[in-house]
Amino acid sequence: MGGIIEEDRKKVLKEILKQLHEGVPPEQVKKRFRHFLEGISSLEIAKVEQELVSEGLSREKLQRLCDVHSAIFKEQLEKQKVEAAPLSPINILLEEHKMLQQIAEKLGMLAERVQKAQTPDAAAEELTRLRHVADELLDAEKHYLREENALFPVLEKHGISEPPVIMWMEHNRLREKKKRLKALIENAVNMDFADFKRRLGELAKAIGGALNSHIYKENNILFPATQRVISEQEWISIREDFDEIGYCCFTPEHLTAKPAKELKKPEGEEKLMEEKGTLKFETGTLTKEEIEAILNTLPVDITFVDGDDAVKFFNKAEKRIFIRTKAILGRKVQLCHPQKSVHIVNRILEAFKKGEKDVAEFWVQKGDSLIHIRYFAVKGKDGKYLGTMEVTQDITDLKKIEGEKRLLDWEG
Repeated sequence: MGGIIEEDRKKVLKEILKQLHEGVPPEQVKKRFRHFLEGISSLEIAKVEQELVSEGLSREKLQRLCDVHSAIFKEQLEKQKVEAAPLSPINILLEEHKMLQQIAEKLGMLAERVQKAQTPDAAAEELTRLRHVADELLDAEKHYLREENALFPVLEKHGISEPPVIMWMEHNRLREKKKRLKALIENAVNMDFADFKRRLGELAKAIGGALNSHIYKENNILFPATQRVISEQEWISIREDFDEIGYCCFTPEHLTAKPAKELKKPEGEEKLMEEKGTLKFETGTLTKEEIEAILNTLPVDITFVDGDDAVKFFNKAEKRIFIRTKAILGRKVQLCHPQKSVHIVNRILEAFKKGEKDVAEFWVQKGDSLIHIRYFAVKGKDGKYLGTMEVTQDITDLKKIEGEKRLLDWEG
């Protein structure tokens, strides 16, 4: 099969995946195409899965069938071991995967012990440890945020967009399961113990299975494909974004140190970033430095999406509410949202472009904070649509304001 040209290889691989989607038993497919499977790469799988979605295969169906793909390509994929420098983003993610699997194993073990207990008091020690395990699983949020906001956008720039979307869908499913676990454990004392044990066993099994399956696909398909397309300079920027987003309570400390090698952007890029000038507006003049400082001082998060739906700018407010990294610049805004809400994003943008609406607003609870999110249609003097501005603000304290506090009341 070594002489097959790339386009022919793609057709064969597509035929393999289509047969699996149609329900042909994996062993039968594996036997028929065993010679071809010996030369398959993770990057080829990622690209063909992407083409299938563009041809009409739903992402939900692709996500459900990913485990079947992993099984049939298992032998070949496991030959393509990921080798990464100790302080590289990929190695950080790999090491965190090991820790997450250990936490999931601990969850399973504790859940089994609880099954043997006859009363809540007999399982008191296990319940205390389960609370800690649930907190560790929830603290993995920054692991997912680093992938979604620093790694996935760069992959998309290299034409690999569907595998990250599928992984993000799995992140969201894991998030929901972990929240349910936390709520279940916190409510254990108010529940029938037999019912609690049953639900705990089901959740522990579901979380362990979903986590191991997800990690396998990232380690053996997504990460090897990533290493084939992302440049050394891009890895430097990704690592910077990783540091800015932060790490988990279980991330090995030696991995979070700054890379030993001095990381510098290309000289031309640095010079471009340092360029200064004065812009004259209708209401005054400002330097680039002043404009940037003003935008970053605003007590709100601002993100601007241009007329082609690409993220063009965001400010760096002192206390950002939602994570933004430079990797999202140039990224289609639709890819910055979970798949389940993309249709709403498109409806808002369409209404703005048609001039049917100028504002859309929402508010959500984030922990103890109330977050106000507003989208504004940005238009030029001639009324032409230029883009959309998202403004996000924590209004928790603002809601508590009563009476008056005048300028003369200020105390230094």
